[in-house]
Amino acid sequence: MIKKIIYTNESLGDLEVIDDFLPSPEKLAFKKERIKVTMEISKTSIDYFKSQAAKQGTPYQVMVRNLLDYYVTRQQAKQNNVPAVG
Repeated sequence: MIKKIIYTNESLGDLEVIDDFLPSPEKLAFKKERIKVTMEISKTSIDYFKSQAAKQGTPYQVMVRNLLDYYVTRQQAKQNNVPAVG
């Protein structure tokens, strides 16, 4: 059985307003600039990405794009002698 809440007009006491610390929607919905390319990839690789993407419920192109971004980030960090993030 759920206990019924009884509301009253009592004072809430001392309240403190805090600054908005959440990022704006624009910062949450950012997209990296993309360029469309056409390339040939082995059937084996595409079949693998398609099967893995189906398991994750995501388009295989996203997985390929993320793999490339990950590789580039790691290589740039290595070239600049800084730890890779991500």
